[in-house]
Amino acid sequence: MEKRFSDMTIEELRDRVAELTEQARKAEQMGMVNEYAVHQRKIIMAKSYMMNPAEYQVGEIYEIEGDPGIFFEIVYMNGVFAWGYRLNPQGERLEVQGSEEQEAMPISMFGKKVQS
Repeated sequence: MEKRFSDMTIEELRDRVAELTEQARKAEQMGMVNEYAVHQRKIIMAKSYMMNPAEYQVGEIYEIEGDPGIFFEIVYMNGVFAWGYRLNPQGERLEVQGSEEQEAMPISMFGKKVQS
C-alpha cells in the first residue's frame, strides 16, 4: 500500500514529486491526457504537504497559479487546504459551477499574496 502524503517526510515528498513529474511527462508524450491530469493533481497535493499552512491566514487574498486575473480569499484553513472564494480582478466573488458555496484549494496552488 502506498504511503500517504501526510505521513511522508519532506525528502520522501520531493522524491515522490520527481517520480510523478516523470510519469506526467511520459503520459503527456503518449497523449494520455487524463493520466497526465491525474499526475499533475497528485503533484499539487504533494507540494502542499511540503509547505507550512501556518503561513496562510484567514482574510488573506492570493493569486491562483495558472489562472491569471483570478484570486482566492481565505475564509478558513483545514490542514493544507484553504477554504474560501475565487475573486475576479475587481474583488467580486465568482460562482464556481453555478454555486456561491466555498471551495477548498490546496495551498500549493497559491501564487503571491495580494492583500491581507
